[in-house]
Amino acid sequence: MFDVAIVGGGPAGLTAAIYSARYGLKTVIFETFDPVSQLSLAGRIENYPGFEGSGIELLDRMKQQALKAGAESRVEKIERIVRKEGHFLLIGENEYEAKTVIIATGGKHREAGIEGENRFIGKGISYCATCDGSLFRGRRVIVYGSGKEALSDAIYLHDLGCSVKLISRSPLRAEKALVEELRKRGIEVIQNANLRKIEGKDRAERVVVFLRDRKEELIVDVDGVFIAIGMRPATEIVATLGVERDSLGYIKVDREQRTNVDGIFAAGDCCSNPLKQVVTACGDGAVAAYSAYRYLREKFGEV
Repeated sequence: MFDVAIVGGGPAGLTAAIYSARYGLKTVIFETFDPVSQLSLAGRIENYPGFEGSGIELLDRMKQQALKAGAESRVEKIERIVRKEGHFLLIGENEYEAKTVIIATGGKHREAGIEGENRFIGKGISYCATCDGSLFRGRRVIVYGSGKEALSDAIYLHDLGCSVKLISRSPLRAEKALVEELRKRGIEVIQNANLRKIEGKDRAERVVVFLRDRKEELIVDVDGVFIAIGMRPATEIVATLGVERDSLGYIKVDREQRTNVDGIFAAGDCCSNPLKQVVTACGDGAVAAYSAYRYLREKFGEV
């Protein structure tokens, strides 16, 4: 019987494990490579306080710190979570029991399925302007997408000093104020266009764009490509527990990372939070662990 079971080995889950173990709680982390933590895809991190390096390196440091604090780790995908006599049963290849559960399953940025996309991830291809934009200051970038996320990324990159083009598969799908901000900055928008291919030697150097209205291809030289077509939260695991999610599938939590189900907490990119960054995921994890600790004290007394 674990006091706290954490599903997800990204920054939110690992931070929760550090705090939970330090509270003296019997803690286990379940890691899986599906979905992989988005942090592991970051070739370079420069916006996490006190650290510069690769995402893999930061994840490894967090994991070692959690294990040193006393947390246990299992590389196993939890398929289902069910209630069982006042606690929870986590079912994967094996079965585990826990008094509380922290869901930190994150999410996955939607890939565009473009030829060359996987080859250049971390080599000019990014899914997070806030994370990687400063690496492209003063350089040529394109943003691929049609909605609020894409327009916000284009504006953010322009304000950083990038030369930005927005490639949109359809007419822009964002509020009028955001479209006006785009136009004020003179950001070039190419609508009704599809990215067909990303090319380069060691890094992304150019893209092939198909203009559907003209039925012709356009070659655009670039230093970076930001794909902004949405994110899929990995929250199916809570569906049968009655945990509330929003229309996009993100778990609804309060300021203490509590869900509507007693004993179930959530942290990181699987939650309906406004900013999905490593530092905010870590904050969520710390709060979730503290809330789980308080819940256990109130329900079970000394832990």
